[in-house]
Amino acid sequence: MEFLTLFSVYLGLLLAALALLGACSGRNGRARGPAASGAGQVLSLVIPTWLRRVTQRALHRLFHTRSRLFVALHVALQAAVFVEYTWEVFVYCRELQFPLLLLLLPYVLLAGSAGAFLLCSRADPGIITKSNHASLVKMYAYDGVLFQKGVTCPTCNVEKPARSKHCSVCSVCVHRFDHHCVWVNNCVGALSTRYFLLYLCALAGAAAAVAAVTAAFLTRVVLLSGVMRGSYIDEQGQERAVEILFLVQHLFLTFPRIVFMLGFVTLLTLVLGAYSCFNLYLAFTNQTSNEWYKSRRYGCSHHQALKPHDRQVGYKNIYSKGVWMNLKEIFKPPTVLERQKK
Repeated sequence: MEFLTLFSVYLGLLLAALALLGACSGRNGRARGPAASGAGQVLSLVIPTWLRRVTQRALHRLFHTRSRLFVALHVALQAAVFVEYTWEVFVYCRELQFPLLLLLLPYVLLAGSAGAFLLCSRADPGIITKSNHASLVKMYAYDGVLFQKGVTCPTCNVEKPARSKHCSVCSVCVHRFDHHCVWVNNCVGALSTRYFLLYLCALAGAAAAVAAVTAAFLTRVVLLSGVMRGSYIDEQGQERAVEILFLVQHLFLTFPRIVFMLGFVTLLTLVLGAYSCFNLYLAFTNQTSNEWYKSRRYGCSHHQALKPHDRQVGYKNIYSKGVWMNLKEIFKPPTVLERQKK
């Protein structure tokens, strides 16, 4: 079990480092933004040129080409967490007579996230082809700000329908393009957004369930042991009542792997929960992350839109039809896309 603990630690650190490097690196490893540029200049003073080139090629391979490495990493990380949960937390909780349904809830949510993950990774995200292009062009109106009529994709050599974007990783144009997700090794588009939302929510729920059960177990142990009513001798030789810091240290020394796992899944719950809420907000308002990101540039400034009298207007989301209709559009895509999928 020590091996699994170290393995999960290394995987967590590796995933965090890769995500940070991917966020700060653009195509061909070029840094994005002043902060990333400054960090790159500092690192260039201490990292040899050959190592920077190797790192840039590796980052380009990871984040700008289709790769199953992130899929393998995230599956291995989930396996490490649930093996630890099963080996220690589940067994201890059964001895303490925790409700069985509560202990099985993380597995149910994990199974749901695994099913949604498989659907999302294997689904056609809504690839624009010659056979469906004419229908997709008529599906959404051009807003004249983010999407202009008559723009042709230089790679696919077709006119871009509104709300579409060319994915340089998959080399295809995707209808209602959201983003390319390295964790599922596929684009998130008109046909796969529903699976991506289910995957995110189920994964966040599984992490939250593991954290809740683990926290309940440690709380039960503390209450049964009566350690809060005790005292300890500090470094100066004085007797002190047990406080929170001492309690955390005591639990970490007694259950190091369980406490580490609790901290990790708690952090994971916060990150996944925040990202899930953001994607639910996009779903409720009928936006994609690609549209949301681009619209930020027009929130503080104005853009020359295709309006009469050359009026300067800011961006306005014209695709929202109310929460219920927006969700229906995501979970029941237009018939032309469903026919294409079949």
